[in-house]
Amino acid sequence: MLIHPWDAARDEQEWQDWLAGHDFGQLAVNGPDGEPPFVQPLHFAYDAARGEVLGHLARPNPLWRALEARPEVLLSVVDDYAFVPGPWQALPGDPAEHGTPTSVYAAVQLRCTAHVVDDPHEKAELLNRQVAHFQPPGLSAEAAAGEAPYGRLLPGIRGLRLKVTGVRAKFKYAGHKPDEVQDRIAAGLAERGAPGDAAALAQQRRRRSA
Repeated sequence: MLIHPWDAARDEQEWQDWLAGHDFGQLAVNGPDGEPPFVQPLHFAYDAARGEVLGHLARPNPLWRALEARPEVLLSVVDDYAFVPGPWQALPGDPAEHGTPTSVYAAVQLRCTAHVVDDPHEKAELLNRQVAHFQPPGLSAEAAAGEAPYGRLLPGIRGLRLKVTGVRAKFKYAGHKPDEVQDRIAAGLAERGAPGDAAALAQQRRRRSA
């Protein structure tokens, strides 16, 4: 992922705050030699204090063998994106049709070392932490090894602890463009109102005001 200086996260807090509101991404695992990577959609819980990501997958998933052979993985999260038509990007004084179409988006990539969790007690603890991230307490019984209702289901899954070893974060919102162009993009997003436009506009405004 190319990150220009004007698109880079301003500090660690910026990408952590953004990631705190995003918990679904794509887990990329190196495939066998000569094969493409495995890419697994994944709901996850990011624990900033521990520097780790929690997740789980079904035991029959073909990803496991590749992951155990090469545990260095990449978790990619992309959101708050929108297409920007060329005329919105035209520089001051240039014809509208000379503007360059582009996209705006936020992206965080976490490089991690994967640790597979098979111990039933550790899996139960991992699942409880993950569920606590997604829903209020009391909506589901806690998982416990050998106990109903979820104990019998634990053998069917494997847990994942992804230890974060590196982070690349990008907030591409035309931050290097003249104010006139940024204003035009903001007005266009607000007027068009397509899916994703409001979130992209909120990110653009946040970046400009920071």
